[in-house]
Amino acid sequence: MEKLKSEGLGASPLPVWRPMLMFLIPLILSNILQSVGQLFGMVIVGRWLGVNELAAISAFFPLFFLLISFAIGIGSGSAILIGQAFGARNEEKLKAVVGTTLTFTFILGVVLAILGGIFAMDILRLIGTPDNIINISVHYARILFWSLPVLFLYSVYTTFMRGTGDSKTPFYFLIVSTVLNVALLPLLVFGWFGVPQLGVYGAAYASLLSTIITFVVMLFYLHRVKHPLQMDASIRKYLRMDKELLKLLLRLGIPSSISMILLSLSEIAVITFVNRYGSDATAAYGVVNQVASYVQMPAISLSITVSVFAAQAIGGSQFDRLNQVIRTGVLFNYVISGVLIILIYIFSENILSLFITSKETIEIANSLIMITLWSYVIIGHAHILNSTMRASGTVLWPTVLSIIPIWLIEVPVAYWLSSYTNLGIKGIWIGYPAAFIVTFAFVYSYYRWSWKKKQIVRLI
Repeated sequence: MEKLKSEGLGASPLPVWRPMLMFLIPLILSNILQSVGQLFGMVIVGRWLGVNELAAISAFFPLFFLLISFAIGIGSGSAILIGQAFGARNEEKLKAVVGTTLTFTFILGVVLAILGGIFAMDILRLIGTPDNIINISVHYARILFWSLPVLFLYSVYTTFMRGTGDSKTPFYFLIVSTVLNVALLPLLVFGWFGVPQLGVYGAAYASLLSTIITFVVMLFYLHRVKHPLQMDASIRKYLRMDKELLKLLLRLGIPSSISMILLSLSEIAVITFVNRYGSDATAAYGVVNQVASYVQMPAISLSITVSVFAAQAIGGSQFDRLNQVIRTGVLFNYVISGVLIILIYIFSENILSLFITSKETIEIANSLIMITLWSYVIIGHAHILNSTMRASGTVLWPTVLSIIPIWLIEVPVAYWLSSYTNLGIKGIWIGYPAAFIVTFAFVYSYYRWSWKKKQIVRLI
């Protein structure tokens, strides 16, 4: 593990903010690049193909997020185990976690791809997708379902590398993926250079092809440079599901998956409310999700960074360093996210006009941004505390306390204010900050009065 030792950050003698920042920068850039392909696709579809096509893609987002939530949850569980194994310098355990996770997520991806393809129409009808866009949305969905097995493997493999402190290699391959996606998208959408013109479905095929090609190239690269996580005999012999590790992985990952799934279901509930206002509102919802994703990037990147450093500190029994990690993560959240939110408030209409030309749709989207965006810095703080607790293996209560406000605050508030007051669609937007504030209050209370009083021990 010599190379990973040199890249690992858990035992660095530097003040913790420096290695965290060095890890965080490629991670934020990775998340930005990951969204560039989506952004480019939204701009192409929204400005050149029309609002209906943009709405068709937007209607599918919550369903797709629901499916990949399984892999994200399992990946978060494996990241905890890998971080602790790496902090303890236990190479055999690290590779055993990798093998079990890869095997399980591939099987899961195949099952979900099949089920998703079969039931896409039923699910999109269930959530009230407008009739004028449902056929487009279903076709688009089925193309992306084909990518799930490879997408899951690619996602967890990048998680493995980050868990060992290597945020650079995933960043390099996101550059490859983004360049491929951006290059393929206009070719397939508009049918340039003799390529068949696929319209809105070209965006889905571009995503599918870029994911597959990038994953294959990444595996060749890891083998060529003899990366400790290359798919060699030492990892292939662990490509099975170790029962004890799988139990531990599921104990850590399932609560995260359930949290992500219930979050996705809440978004499906919300988009059902939004769909009542027509395809312009659905398109606005999709565009604002894209804008909000850029605001969430620092918080998501920070939560991953805090989780990796916290797990490594726990694995190495460095508890003073663990406290530094938490304080640094919270400070970074308010500085980075705060600046981003202010900039988007100032330039919101200019940003929205990149995606859409309809004045009515821009007005709807702008109202969503103005009402909700400020509260993302608060939920970012809650995510950092959750990541810290999960790095120690405490996953159940952080998950429960994050889910309750979504279903008891966000969804009911959105429904009641939009249905029984004169706020109309603006009432839906108010549900977000209401839920974020309550989530932070719950999570901080548990962190301060319960978790901090527990004895923290390594899991493996």
